[in-house]
Amino acid sequence: MAMVDVTVRGAGIFGLSIAWTCARRGAKVQVVDPFGPGTGSSGGLVGALAPHVPENWNAKKAFQFDSLIMAEPFWKQVEATGGVSPGYARLGRLQPIPDARTLELAHARAGTAAELWQGRAEWRVVEAADIGAWCPPSPTGFVIHDTLSARMHPRRACAALVSALAVMGVEVQKDAPDRGQVIHATGLAGLQELSAAFGKTVGNGVKGQAALLRFDAGEVPQLFADAVHIVPHADGTLAIGSTSERDYDDPTSTDSALDDVLDRATRAVPLLHGAEVIERWAGVRPRSKSRAPMLGAHPLHQGQFIANGGFKIGFGMAPKVAAVMADLVLDGRDTIPEEFRPEASL
Repeated sequence: MAMVDVTVRGAGIFGLSIAWTCARRGAKVQVVDPFGPGTGSSGGLVGALAPHVPENWNAKKAFQFDSLIMAEPFWKQVEATGGVSPGYARLGRLQPIPDARTLELAHARAGTAAELWQGRAEWRVVEAADIGAWCPPSPTGFVIHDTLSARMHPRRACAALVSALAVMGVEVQKDAPDRGQVIHATGLAGLQELSAAFGKTVGNGVKGQAALLRFDAGEVPQLFADAVHIVPHADGTLAIGSTSERDYDDPTSTDSALDDVLDRATRAVPLLHGAEVIERWAGVRPRSKSRAPMLGAHPLHQGQFIANGGFKIGFGMAPKVAAVMADLVLDGRDTIPEEFRPEASL
């Protein structure tokens, strides 16, 4: 039997990204997922890779910033290796500014972004009239334009990683024994296992609903308006989402909550009126109690590791999550922020 250095359990965005990074560093890797790649929340539609606001800087925001900066070379290498596009493009984001107080705050954040984002991206306040027809209506006449946000198609991103891993000799298997270092990137099931073992909520699932429209907006920024993400994709579709539902009966059903999201999106972007809805999607995203990714030594499986809790920012966090987990399991180098350790949720 061929030697395996790393076993990754789970083929969502965290598991696939970690497997790719470990393989790129020369490790022999196997990925195990009984349901196949990208079948959980990583198989969604939206793909908004957007930063937190540039203020009250902390380890989580710094980690996310680093990861968003790492994303372009990360996905470029994945595509170059496997020949499948993840639909990645760093095109920025527009957000309407609803009132004078928010406008004042947006100007202040432009100053902090200039310092915290190290000149590698900008947070600007611009006049909506200068943007053109794609700009959502803004009561103040101004919008926030950040150049750090990027978009990708989640399913295509997972497919791109699977293809690149295959070129590296790594296949996603339905079942295989643990060999080498073991990393559990099992999403909601992993959080439920921890909650059951510790007799308290360590993490939970938050349902999200989204829709895909047949609408080719071209290479334009994504929008965030009325708490809705509106993300044009490279394939001529446009994703809208999402809800955040802590209580739900059916994790995969769509309902009037998604209808409301669609209504808000079309009010924010009148150009979308009449666009065909080609898919409605629902799934459950893994959210740790701390709301940060859960990385490090596994609390239950001695000598093994965990990478979980991506929630809404899993795709944006994936490049750096993969890097720090590869550092940990391959080199014994621990650079994980304290807030991300499992103990923060236990």
